[in-house]
Amino acid sequence: MATHFHVKTPFSFSSSVSSAAQFTGPSALFLRRRSISRVPSVKAKIREIFMPALSSTMTEGKIVSWVKSEGDVLSKGESVVVVESDKADMDVETFYDGILAAIVVNEGETAQVGAPIGLLAETEDEIAEAKAKAARQSASTSTNSALKAEAAPPAVPEPVVSHPTPVAATPSTPGRVVATPYAKKLAKQHKVDVSKLVGTGPFGRITAEDVEKAAGITPAPKANVVSSVAASPASAAAPPPAKAASNLPLIPGSSMVPFTTMQATVAKNMVESLSVPTFRVGYPINTDALDALYVKVKPKGVTMTALLAKAAAMALVGHPVVNATCKDGKSFTYNSSINIAVAVAINGGLITPVLQEADKLDIYLLSKKWKELVEKARVKQLQPQEYNSGTFTLSNLGMYGVDKFDAILPPGQGAIMAVGASKPTVIADKDGFFSVKNRMLVNVTADHRIIYGADLADFLKTFAKIIENPESLTL
Repeated sequence: MATHFHVKTPFSFSSSVSSAAQFTGPSALFLRRRSISRVPSVKAKIREIFMPALSSTMTEGKIVSWVKSEGDVLSKGESVVVVESDKADMDVETFYDGILAAIVVNEGETAQVGAPIGLLAETEDEIAEAKAKAARQSASTSTNSALKAEAAPPAVPEPVVSHPTPVAATPSTPGRVVATPYAKKLAKQHKVDVSKLVGTGPFGRITAEDVEKAAGITPAPKANVVSSVAASPASAAAPPPAKAASNLPLIPGSSMVPFTTMQATVAKNMVESLSVPTFRVGYPINTDALDALYVKVKPKGVTMTALLAKAAAMALVGHPVVNATCKDGKSFTYNSSINIAVAVAINGGLITPVLQEADKLDIYLLSKKWKELVEKARVKQLQPQEYNSGTFTLSNLGMYGVDKFDAILPPGQGAIMAVGASKPTVIADKDGFFSVKNRMLVNVTADHRIIYGADLADFLKTFAKIIENPESLTL
């Protein structure tokens, strides 16, 4: 018997806990099915509510709010909890009737995907048992955390280097100044009289450090030198270098703010992108015709983002390799659909709503769909397939007046286009005559494992033709 929770998507989440025997996971279900003809089935009375996996990249979720409280009676289809995934907030509904007996993970706390976040009882008789179970789980979690903290290796104190106090040494030859060549050179540069210095080197030899000290110069730090005679193998092993960030002093008045779930995901994806070999190609495009078309269709609800997305989708039809994906470094996939993801800045993060099959939708339906996606993104209500199914990404900072920029390739995609602002530009034609036309610069970042320079140049040439002759965008 299983407890299922779902969002308004094709996802479902389940678990089963018996008061007589605690079986969880698919293997327990499998064993029960095989033995059902010989052993009476045990009816589950307490069910665990698991942290659902709301996307393929989600590894943990944060409880935004519990819609229901402990002791509330739940009916099938009711929303129980709101979970923040890496990209959106989603209502999780129950497939079963019951009582929310215990909340294991409170609002504002996070849990790994698959971890219990609450317990559901069938009747009031099981509530006390469910609360005891929740208390045991919380205690177990606290104990594990404490054990991990105790098991952590103690911090190794930094070696203390003692500097001997300079001791005056009598030169081997009275009246003769003994100094190293470099010390003499420094003394000459800084106008230091070495005859008045007391050397700290062997037999009273004047060293460069002696000259620097006399000149008031702070000597550069030196690496610790360990004697090969006295050093043991353990002491000779160099400790791992400390992270640079930990050595930076905190500016007075500053405050440290932890990443939100979305910010942490964006940061993780950006670091992951560094492992992909990319290259960039820029292309100037005249936009007079596109600007004129936009003036005509804007009153009908068409956005510039929709026009650019439609143009990119139409260009990708003829250049499928730019719409391809390489995930393992050993093969790549020609995607059957052209799904244009468009970067949108929202409060506290960045998300890329996806215009699925953008090449097959007319510009008016595409614009309507885009507005709906943006509204859902602003309130963090996008469903997983609405933000993680992109095959090509479009990032437009032209609306902010940015002339040119490079975009970072999202993981799992072959290319991303960065669109700059359209501005009046002086252009010379082939006959040497000058004119002023509106022009924008687009830069495409691509995965060089599957897309080569010629591929990207051909794609941009096709894209430019569509933008400069945009009549086909409204067909």
